[in-house]
Amino acid sequence: MHEISELCFGKEVLPKEVLQWIAKENLWNLWVPKSHGGLEASLIEGLETLRSLAKLDGSLGWTVTLCSGANFFVGNLGEDVANELFNEYERPVFGGSGGVFGTADTVGDGYVINGTWKYATGAPYLTHFTLNAKIRQDGADVLMDDGTPMVRSFLLRREQVEMIQDWNTMGLRATATNSFEVNSQWVDGKYSFVYNQFYQPQPIFKVPFGVFADLTLWINYIGMAERFLEEAKLIVADKDILIDLQKMMWDGTNECMGDAKCIHSMVMEAQYIPEPYIKKIHQKALHSVRSLTNEIIQVFPILGIRASTLDHSLNQAFRDYFTATQHHIFSPLGRRNQS
Repeated sequence: MHEISELCFGKEVLPKEVLQWIAKENLWNLWVPKSHGGLEASLIEGLETLRSLAKLDGSLGWTVTLCSGANFFVGNLGEDVANELFNEYERPVFGGSGGVFGTADTVGDGYVINGTWKYATGAPYLTHFTLNAKIRQDGADVLMDDGTPMVRSFLLRREQVEMIQDWNTMGLRATATNSFEVNSQWVDGKYSFVYNQFYQPQPIFKVPFGVFADLTLWINYIGMAERFLEEAKLIVADKDILIDLQKMMWDGTNECMGDAKCIHSMVMEAQYIPEPYIKKIHQKALHSVRSLTNEIIQVFPILGIRASTLDHSLNQAFRDYFTATQHHIFSPLGRRNQS
């Protein structure tokens, strides 16, 4: 695993050897059912895997998390489409954008998609792109009962998408989280789906998508903070200055995994997961990540010039972590920060 970490260090994209290793370990399909060629990890097993990857390298952990999280949509696709895309001959890699940055006009049995979507993690590694779009009919938005525009998610083949190489951040460089554009591409309606409508029976697909997103990203921050902590220990003489960060990391791990175990038990017992508990998990995740962030900010100025050296692994861990904090789910501005 140390070799994988070294291969990722300082890269603009994940090296071929790392991509081959991800495919060999079947990590893109972490949550995909075994019946469709996946690992069918439980929520707890999957989070442990993602934490270990984020600790190895921020870009590695983030990319596998977001792309395996997109392959999670196998549960939202109709059985015929799931069988078509996930079979013994094909191992697709999904990824895309959670923002609603385009339109889908109804045409026949499908939709014509137009728009430009930001932040597709792992864009160069994808076989299919996922996106959200407002549904339109005869040029006008289709409205829900509450008057808001109807939005659906779509799955497009790589060749239907034009990638925009605009990822130029200080960290998570090798995630290659580029934007992409779609120009008047017709998509069959069977490749449209809704987040919380599932067709697979495995327990993981009974986890509300918001909870799934919170827990999988939360464990990434913990893994990256753990890498930062390990690197910091190698260069500071007074280890006591890192005690608070270590405690916050342990506390965050215990909270995240504790909630994961509770959610796992509830879905295994077919229990309803109450909305207040879903919101509580989100608030706990926010608090945990903000605590880690504040402590890293406190520690960083006293780590010396090596911590500010671009080709030092501690500096990369720092840049990766703080780039990750800009994800809209954990941003103080919330979803407004997508623009």
